Amino acid sequence: MLSILRWGVIASFLICIISLIIMVLKTLSFGRKPVYAKSQGKGIRGILYAFGKGMMPWEKESTRRHILTYTGGTLYHGGIFAAFFCLFSLVMSFELSIPLKFLCSILIGLGFLSGVGLLVKRILLIPLRKISCVDDFAANLAVDVFLALALLNIFYPGLETFFYGASIILFLYIPAGKVRHCVFFFYARILFGLFYGRRGVLPRKIRFET
Repeated sequence: MLSILRWGVIASFLICIISLIIMVLKTLSFGRKPVYAKSQGKGIRGILYAFGKGMMPWEKESTRRHILTYTGGTLYHGGIFAAFFCLFSLVMSFELSIPLKFLCSILIGLGFLSGVGLLVKRILLIPLRKISCVDDFAANLAVDVFLALALLNIFYPGLETFFYGASIILFLYIPAGKVRHCVFFFYARILFGLFYGRRGVLPRKIRFET
């Protein structure tokens, strides 16, 4: 059974990756509007800003005013990366060292608590709940279950079957739901940086009035 599930994880991962690649390629079919304005900066500088300083909470009003949510989201994604690392090591039959298991357990634990906290916030805050859809809740729950089983599997290896099962469901869900932002986030940030970097808007320049 474990062998079948292991291959199921690999197959679902490949389906996920292929589906995401197709989605990205489809966006290219829309073409690009011609740019007539003379370049005022460099696109690469905009990209570096978008993935560097532009990721800091004080650079955006939405995150600057909601620092706890920003911190929770950061821990959430950190835990997800750690859980995927554990899944990869499990599928490849690579035994993690004790210190690495401890580090992963801390990251996954914090990620799980953050995910649950973000879900509770979405449920309790009426304005946020009103603009939420089924996908918002389903995506959070799918990831939270994945994190919980990844954490439990570190201490109770006998739960591999459930961890594999949750992983397969998550991989198949990623292209179908909002979790696909794991790819489109980077894609969008690159386009964002290229556009505003070329216009010379990013990175922002500090101007002193005299």
